[in-house]
Amino acid sequence: MEYSPEFKKNHATAYLAEEYERLAIEAQSSTHAAGNDLELLTMAAEDTARIETRQKEILEDIERILSREKEEAAAPKAIVLEFRAGAGGDEATLFAQELKEMYQRYADANGWRVRVIDELTLEIEGATAYEALRYETGVHRVQRVPVTEKTGRIHTSTASVAALPIRVKPVIEINPADIEMEFTRSGGAGGQNVNKVETAVRLVHKPTGVDVRSSSERSQLANRQKAMEILSAKLEAFAVEEEARKHAADRKGQIGTGDRSEKIRTYNFLQDRVTDHRLKESWHNLPKIMLGGIEPIVEALSAAAKGGGIGAAEDDS
Repeated sequence: MEYSPEFKKNHATAYLAEEYERLAIEAQSSTHAAGNDLELLTMAAEDTARIETRQKEILEDIERILSREKEEAAAPKAIVLEFRAGAGGDEATLFAQELKEMYQRYADANGWRVRVIDELTLEIEGATAYEALRYETGVHRVQRVPVTEKTGRIHTSTASVAALPIRVKPVIEINPADIEMEFTRSGGAGGQNVNKVETAVRLVHKPTGVDVRSSSERSQLANRQKAMEILSAKLEAFAVEEEARKHAADRKGQIGTGDRSEKIRTYNFLQDRVTDHRLKESWHNLPKIMLGGIEPIVEALSAAAKGGGIGAAEDDS
């Protein structure tokens, strides 16, 4: 790594850059002061060697700091969970809401910050939130007897979850010309100021048709920034899914494809059992799980990923 004056502009490396330049001046002064005196020149050469060694160490320290900053900028600072009802009508809509509440309780139990972006969208901010929930993308299936079912017949419904990383520096750069923006009034109790000003923002990415709505923030600007973060995350997720489909054969040993159309888990209320089809493993005490007690599932998925991956989800209808 070569020295650059740009290092002084970064508060994390500025003090090292100043020390590097001070040493360079010291070496130059020592050589200049030696003149033609052989003894002084020998001493100056020794000083220069010492200084160059120290400068090399400084550059190594700067490189480590910049590398760490780059990793931190690339790492997700939060995760957005987006829920959508699938097959099953009202029961699917209810299940999507229950999944949202399940993850919200899990996040609360971990002390993470939870923000309701929209009716079925959560942002969870925490140091380990993304790593814990990154494998939740996919179709979640529920098998139970709905309250409204008179004959006791078991219904099967589905809801999809999309787990989207929110990064300090977005991976996908969005051309502002590709964005269509709409402003509406945020929801809330009647009479509140939030209803009187158009603070809610809806963004549509024209090339893909992907749309995002944010109404969680107090100002239009803050909602626009939040919507842009989520839009970038969605576009990144779609790019990852597309790449995964291209190399599906190479991903057989990994935890599915991260595709939201892949069925990953079944919640069977009659058997009091949750089964993750990628792990081919089940857990009982479903009421506790639905109250946010998903830690054993999260830990099992994390362990499987660190151990080299597992098979993709299979249909066990």
